[in-house]
Amino acid sequence: MDAMKQSLCDLAARLGCRLQGDASTTVTNVSSLQSASSDSLVFVEDADRLAEALLSPAGAIIAPEFADQAAALHSNRPILFSAQPRLSFARAAKLLRDPECNRIVHATAVVPSSARIGHNVAIGPCAILGEQIAIGDETIIGAGAVIGAGAGDKVTIGADCRIGANVTIYPGTTLGNRVVVQAGAVLGSEGFGYVRDAQTGRYEQSPQIGRLIIEDDVEIGANSTVDRGALDETRIRRGAKIDNLVHIGHNCVIGENVVIAAQTGLSGSVTIEDNVIMGGQVGIGDHARVEAGAMIGGQGGILPRKVLRGNGVVFWGTPARPVKQHLKELAFLARLAKNNG
Repeated sequence: MDAMKQSLCDLAARLGCRLQGDASTTVTNVSSLQSASSDSLVFVEDADRLAEALLSPAGAIIAPEFADQAAALHSNRPILFSAQPRLSFARAAKLLRDPECNRIVHATAVVPSSARIGHNVAIGPCAILGEQIAIGDETIIGAGAVIGAGAGDKVTIGADCRIGANVTIYPGTTLGNRVVVQAGAVLGSEGFGYVRDAQTGRYEQSPQIGRLIIEDDVEIGANSTVDRGALDETRIRRGAKIDNLVHIGHNCVIGENVVIAAQTGLSGSVTIEDNVIMGGQVGIGDHARVEAGAMIGGQGGILPRKVLRGNGVVFWGTPARPVKQHLKELAFLARLAKNNG
């Protein structure tokens, strides 16, 4: 994506930073210190890196408020002082993106007359939209995406969303504003629920006719899958961030600002409360609950119907337990093996 030029005066005002130096200086991109050029914006998080940044070709620097004031004052390099430099840098990156004012609906896209398409929407090559679709302003639909095609309730996608190439969104799915869905993800598919016939031993599918609700500012990684509710709904609440190759089963509820790393799998009817952080390859059994603020280390396992509670507590192992307890148990087993070896 092409960058757009912005003055440091405007950036500082929009980021809430204190600017030292030439306010008319312009930057067009963000970069690392190693690849910086004269039109780049870089950031540092400690005073030790500030000296390195001041020697780089970067056009401007985002630095912490406690940075070396003496070094800063003796430099003619513009500096934006921020209480959270990394966060300001991330926000600056978004502000420097090209707004793509001339978005188009590609000639090969299938868009029915019943679809309600907002202002400045882009729909890529070979994308297919079903009947009664609603897409908000400034949203991008990638090449080959299939949105709501087939029988069932319509799909609603909010404003300023980014739907990647080859994403499939089933009928009965609602996306809020500023939702990002990366390539290959599948949203609203039927859940894995079956009933066994005791006489024949065969399995028949339970009804999978619920909905999927994804709230504002959620991001879903490439090739992840989120099932619809069986009878009611699956819901991902505001601000949740989901990595690549994650599976979320039917009837799950994911709280606000939850972070889930790659290759994690959630069985049906799992509840993850607000601000939980989950490492890669975590596995959670059906009807389990993880209460607010807990942190689960990579490959942690939570048994069905288990309740995991402890705001700020790190859990690890299978079954997951506080990391200090888990490490003590590992050390005990190691000593036991050594003594009996």
